[in-house]
Amino acid sequence: MFSSVGLFKEVDCPESQQCALPNCIFAHQKFQNDKKRDSGQAQLSTPLADHAEAKENDSNDSINGARKKRRLSSSGRDEATRVESGERAANRKLVTPDSNDGVQNVELLGGADRRQSPVKQLRDISPPPVRNTKARAGPAVEQKDKGEVRSTTPVSLNTGTPPAGKTIVESLNPRLLPNPPASHAIRLRLVTMLHEQMVRLNEEVKRSDDPSRMTAELSTHELVAAALNEEEKIAKQNPSVYTNIVKLRIVALKKLKVSGWINERLKEIAAAKPRDEFSVQKPPKIIDTGLSPREEIALLPRLLAEQGTLIKHGYISATPSEEDIEQARKGVEAAQGWEQCDRCKTRFQVFPGRRAEDGALTTGGMCLYHPSKPRRPMGETADKSHKELLYACCNETVGKSTGCTPSDTHVFKISEAKRLALVMPFMATPPNPGLQSDRAVCFDCEMGYTTRGMELIRLTATSWPDGGKLVDVLVRPLGEILDLNSRYSGVWPKDFASAIPHSADTTATADDLQLVDSPFTARALLFSHLTPTTPLIGHALENDLNAVRIIHPCIVDSVVLYPHPRGLPLRLGLKFLLKKHLERDIQMGGELGHDSTEDARAAGDLVRLKVAE
Repeated sequence: MFSSVGLFKEVDCPESQQCALPNCIFAHQKFQNDKKRDSGQAQLSTPLADHAEAKENDSNDSINGARKKRRLSSSGRDEATRVESGERAANRKLVTPDSNDGVQNVELLGGADRRQSPVKQLRDISPPPVRNTKARAGPAVEQKDKGEVRSTTPVSLNTGTPPAGKTIVESLNPRLLPNPPASHAIRLRLVTMLHEQMVRLNEEVKRSDDPSRMTAELSTHELVAAALNEEEKIAKQNPSVYTNIVKLRIVALKKLKVSGWINERLKEIAAAKPRDEFSVQKPPKIIDTGLSPREEIALLPRLLAEQGTLIKHGYISATPSEEDIEQARKGVEAAQGWEQCDRCKTRFQVFPGRRAEDGALTTGGMCLYHPSKPRRPMGETADKSHKELLYACCNETVGKSTGCTPSDTHVFKISEAKRLALVMPFMATPPNPGLQSDRAVCFDCEMGYTTRGMELIRLTATSWPDGGKLVDVLVRPLGEILDLNSRYSGVWPKDFASAIPHSADTTATADDLQLVDSPFTARALLFSHLTPTTPLIGHALENDLNAVRIIHPCIVDSVVLYPHPRGLPLRLGLKFLLKKHLERDIQMGGELGHDSTEDARAAGDLVRLKVAE
């Protein structure tokens, strides 16, 4: 820095009293004299003011030249010390802090000017640093700065977040992302264009006569936030085609009318509210066929699936031959118990009856897997690009995550008919002369993983169309249990512990089910309510029939009655069908799993709806 030559020392400072420079080259003496003359009061002097004034004097001295200081003798210095001590005792008092003016430690000198004291000619001590006490103040303080009134409400010292109810003010600058899809210049240009179109539509909303315009109208900060949110969402979800999607959105906004913009705003407001505040839950639909139970049963043959359709859906239509079963036995012996995990696809070894050396049932240690199937995320209408599959359980990308749920052991599943028959032979529904022919049965099973694959652990059958319970028992599987698959089966170890042995004279409660000793006994119980011509109703019954090893010719499957719009192998779930057609929620237990009785009756109600149509 170059030293000043004093060319502007007679020119008043343009900033006047608001000048904050410690060594300003302009003159400030006029403003100080005016202030002293207008006040008409005794001069207030503080250590900080004296320090600033001393610096100002030093600045003037540097301009006018060095000023010689009068040397004091030792006697004069002692006399000055006594004079100052007397002044302090007589005229000086301490002003207590005041929360309104913020003045602390002010010294009031009555009638005496400290600058006239000889002690003033000594070197001043630097004042203490000014501490920021605004953050500790409770109420907000309003300050004036160049004609503007700003709120100085403090930010929380613990969290650093603005107080509740305050809108976060953002500039129109793209938010920082760990992996930005484009350079900052490109993102800034695109978000600016988005913001311009939103501002234009918002101005048209203000001028419109729509009754909901007050709700859809956005403030300046909300428009900035809306543009930033939309740009950030596209950047995260579609980084590979980020530029194209943003440009398409800008074009769509240019063509968008005021009514369309208002509708978008109202949808966003509705989505931000809790469900129970804006959505009225529809009551479940009541099925009224206008027919008697006998007449409904008489119409069921029209809904029976054809044999070719059942084969396409994976039904087993004939029992495997002895040659096929023998071939499966040789294959199992050659494999020496090696299987592929049904969850994580890891190869492991299984030991039915436990390994002799250590009693282990499987090898491979812990299994880490995703319990939910991968799905393609739903995107914007303008986004036609290929999206990566995501796991619904943890929202991780397929191929980038090994799993999110641990299990104690690996498990496997058998789907080939000859291997299923090797564990438990298939059996066609036998004749039952003593049973009435005018009846139908709804059927559902729950399966768990054992050392012999996926086996039956619960069997439920209800009458149709009234939904009365016929059979509902827990089943002890043939192999040692590896995993009850409780997340979906709804069967937990405590259920087996509290179950009572099955008896025809014993009535089981809803909490304590009866337990049969094997799948053969459970199949015999179901056969007692069936004949070869009895319609068997359910949802995706091929899995349930394979678990019980039954071949039945008369099948009414809700998967066949309500096919997926895009055809096989896609299928509509039972929960989705009940919600869509009957406004009924099922399988709401979450981690507690499904209820086979509820599922069986739900499938029967879907069939009744078809009968009513």
